[in-house]
Amino acid sequence: MFAFLTGPMLWLSFAIFVIGCAWRVVKYVRGLDWQLDRVPYGYYRELAVKGALKSIFHWLTPYGSRSWRLKPLYTAAFFLLHVGLVIVPLFLFAHVMLVSERFGLSWPTLPAGLADALTVLAMAAGVFILLRRFALPEVRIITTAHDLWVMAISLAPLLTGFVAAHQSGDHSGWLLAHIVTGEIWLVAIPFTKLSHVVLFFCSRAQIGVDFGVKRGGQRGRGIVW
Repeated sequence: MFAFLTGPMLWLSFAIFVIGCAWRVVKYVRGLDWQLDRVPYGYYRELAVKGALKSIFHWLTPYGSRSWRLKPLYTAAFFLLHVGLVIVPLFLFAHVMLVSERFGLSWPTLPAGLADALTVLAMAAGVFILLRRFALPEVRIITTAHDLWVMAISLAPLLTGFVAAHQSGDHSGWLLAHIVTGEIWLVAIPFTKLSHVVLFFCSRAQIGVDFGVKRGGQRGRGIVW
């Protein structure tokens, strides 16, 4: 079972993830109104690129935009969750060793203690974001079952992986659960709100172009949108 899940099933999951994300990006770009935005896209490309990069950079930086600064606790939770979902898996020792055994590639890994701490913080951040959805009326009113499932799918690999790593004795059951939930997470990305993995860059770039060219967004050093 382990060989199947880390072999054919893993390849299938990655294929669905890559092809699905590419499809979402193509669909997004084809949905743009090029006639409406022909000025920033066609005549002011230098400003457009600058605005797009500025938007992406500031929104990838904790408290880099005014919107992040207005919600300091949520911002901290948001970034902690995403560090746990993206950075930790990429630099976790066990994951890097698996890649090294299969493909002969390796890169620096996180210390075990730091990886554990970031995983726990990510899970706590996810719970905080869930509670916030129910506590704030303006967020609760737009919360659907889809949002809850997305969070569950996202937290499951963290929880199962943490338990598998720290359970004494035979941990094969938790390890298999970790692999399965991780692959479910990958497959779900293109078909759920998790698609913001790639669409974030599309939407932030588009907004950056809009503000950078048409609304004077190049003024000043910071970013307010």
